[in-house]
Amino acid sequence: MFKKILVANRGEIAVRVLRACRELGVSSVTVYSDADRNALHTQYADEVYYIGPAPATESYLKIEKIIDIAKKSKAEAIHPGYGFLAENTEFAKACEKSGIVFIGPTSKAIKLLGDKIASKKTMIAAGIPVIPGSDGEIKEEKKALKIAEQIGFPVLIKAAGGGGGKGMRVVREKKELASSMKQAMNEAKSAFGNPTIFIEKFLESPRHIEFQIIADNHGNVVHLFERECSVQRRHQKLIEESPSVIMTPELRTRMGTAAVKAVKVSNYTNAGTVEFMVDKKKNFYFLEMNTRLQVEHPVTEMITGIDIVKEQLKIASGEKLSLKQSDIKMNGSAIECRISAEDPENNFVPSTGKIIEIKEPGGPGVRIESGVYEGFEVPIFYDPLIAKLLVWAPTRQEAIVRMKRALNEYRIRGIKTSIPFHLLVMDNPKFVAGDYDTTFIDKVLGKVEYKKHYYEIAAISSAIGKILKEKRATVSAAKKEAGINPWKLSSRLKMMRK
Repeated sequence: MFKKILVANRGEIAVRVLRACRELGVSSVTVYSDADRNALHTQYADEVYYIGPAPATESYLKIEKIIDIAKKSKAEAIHPGYGFLAENTEFAKACEKSGIVFIGPTSKAIKLLGDKIASKKTMIAAGIPVIPGSDGEIKEEKKALKIAEQIGFPVLIKAAGGGGGKGMRVVREKKELASSMKQAMNEAKSAFGNPTIFIEKFLESPRHIEFQIIADNHGNVVHLFERECSVQRRHQKLIEESPSVIMTPELRTRMGTAAVKAVKVSNYTNAGTVEFMVDKKKNFYFLEMNTRLQVEHPVTEMITGIDIVKEQLKIASGEKLSLKQSDIKMNGSAIECRISAEDPENNFVPSTGKIIEIKEPGGPGVRIESGVYEGFEVPIFYDPLIAKLLVWAPTRQEAIVRMKRALNEYRIRGIKTSIPFHLLVMDNPKFVAGDYDTTFIDKVLGKVEYKKHYYEIAAISSAIGKILKEKRATVSAAKKEAGINPWKLSSRLKMMRK
């Protein structure tokens, strides 16, 4: 095992990896920007280094700076977390050239799987089902129209070198094709520096199912079952769960086998995720592979008992997988809600500022992965994800009830968060019944009124708490001669607060 690892990230994922390092007895190093001088991840690392100004392009995305700090601190390996440089071929290559272990796949694997056209060709050659579409880059409208008419409208224009919904356009009619291509190419160039696009058949109301895989450097590969990621907004996942309600033992076996095969044909190592789209007839198609740790990886950890981050570190240090596919069992049901600093009642606009108060939920089966604390200033420069709330229970219905309880316990004041949205989903009859797909938010929720005005409740609760605090001070000074038992009165005030 490594003696020292640099965690090149911030927020809750940096904290998650730093905790794994501590449990393995590995010294840790991390970096921070001007906006993160007091960030939570800086308090968990053994060594902390300044990386640059607040904008990510001047700090967390500076490959040369990170490599320099790794050398200066004598870190043997770098864990990129997710986002930032996690899927950057040049960063992985720079680590390899510097003799520093990149905790993830090789630069060659990242390059292959990061290019959606190249990865699609690889999967077709391996006999893995893919969504019908173009077999390469599309530049001309004439060629695009020919393919669209062959596979049938609606079609989906996609960026070859990116993800997260950027560079994507749904085209339902011939007249929309030219303008949609131009918009997709411009957005792809701006977001990824690569304007290359291709076309696929647009699947109506599919399910988004992904399989977590782990592969060592000795040819061993296993999958850790599926995660359902269909609750999405603009192709961004908001809620994940496992197992998926649509899964049968036979379908799970076929999809798991395809995921393992996808890993092997691309010479992939370390942890990763093979993503599929599943239509209404339960036909599945390879979508892409995420060559990194996923935001939702704790969902899989909770149903399998396997620490994926520790497995990453062990594999990167040269160890063989200690697990066989037959050893991995699925137990119970887990759900994750991504808690973001956004206002769901105002089209999810970012909500930054100082967190005045935070009270995290607890109790059986509840797990919090957070990057913030009371008094922390949420910056505007980075992804709005501030925490992940997870629950586990023996059954899905019990997990939903537990999540509702945990969400109602969660109190964050000073900024607005996505908690009201998650409460709305947990109360929705279709979600409870498992009858949902990737169109769930647009078609089912739409523009709804939030039944529970979470922010008003939080503000009122805080005001009452302040008043009661002052009253308790008066109670503690009460004299026995007055005939009032201060302990009883204090207890009554606590009951009032509840």
